[in-house]
Amino acid sequence: MRVVLDTNVLLSALISPHGTSDIIYRAWQKAKFDLVTSTIQLDELRRANRYPKFKNILQPTRVGTMINNLQHAIVLKHLTKKIEADDPNDSFLLSMAVEGNADYLVTGDRRAGLLKRKTIERTRILTPTAFCLETIKS
Repeated sequence: MRVVLDTNVLLSALISPHGTSDIIYRAWQKAKFDLVTSTIQLDELRRANRYPKFKNILQPTRVGTMINNLQHAIVLKHLTKKIEADDPNDSFLLSMAVEGNADYLVTGDRRAGLLKRKTIERTRILTPTAFCLETIKS
């Protein structure tokens, strides 16, 4: 099973240990699924670490550890398909899902329209809770 995790899910895993996003991240670390990421997403994580709203919440060492861990995922170097999204900042997530042949795209962002879309090609788009209920087995 191949999965794309929205950057907001990865950041939530860092912010809320033992929350749903953290459960998903730990499931990937236990090889319960293959994670698809990209150099674009890794750069986004590096930038998020410097956002004022996260300055007092995210520990740079934990972000760095996550980025190092993500180097062991399926890292797409060049995204060639340009897919439109309601929020242009989410286009790369849809491209990662399609080009990475993902079964799931997991996002916590209800405003951006990804969840309303429900699918892109073979990829189902779910919330972290729905993904856990459907796929993560203890």
